[in-house]
Amino acid sequence: MNTEPAPRWRRLEPDERKEQIYACAARLFGDRPYSEVSTSDIAAAAGVARGLINHYFGTKRELYLEIIRRALTVPRLAVEILPEGPLELRADVAIEWFLDMVTSQERMWLAAIAPEGIGRDLEVERILEEADRESADRVLEAVGLSSASEHGPELNALVRAFGGMVKSAGREWLVRGSLTRAQVHLLLSKSLVTLVGEIFPAIQAEPARGDSPE
Repeated sequence: MNTEPAPRWRRLEPDERKEQIYACAARLFGDRPYSEVSTSDIAAAAGVARGLINHYFGTKRELYLEIIRRALTVPRLAVEILPEGPLELRADVAIEWFLDMVTSQERMWLAAIAPEGIGRDLEVERILEEADRESADRVLEAVGLSSASEHGPELNALVRAFGGMVKSAGREWLVRGSLTRAQVHLLLSKSLVTLVGEIFPAIQAEPARGDSPE
């Protein structure tokens, strides 16, 4: 009978290894300020050579920016999982998914929405804006609209404004403890329903920018 112990590790495919490095880096950046995390720390946590981090992500800064981008961008999966049904149901499911996501990476999400540790330079600002715009596009897609439509830019801006409230509510819940998860869920789901069900139609009923009223 074979009594040899099972191996404690296995060789990972490149994509799996890259995701392992990413997950370890996200955890470290969530636990410590940016300046206190080195590529050596990340390599040790992931069990890889430091050069592999450079190979997959470039510099520590580039890896951190990628983590911010992912933490703040709503993926297409979040749209695909929404059920058929009334707006209230879809909004409820979407907010529940979002709160689960935030809970699973709480420290990194909080660091990403206020990344002072790396400095608020132009590149960071660009990434934050791109993440906000892309996430707003996902919301519009989920309700059958597009930022390329006649009132698309205004609708995207409205969703981004809603996104500001989402971040603020997240801090009230996770940092200050002044709101519970259930209260945040209620606030965001009801606000999203109002935004899509009442404010969007009112905006779409207006003349498009550049059009003169008859």
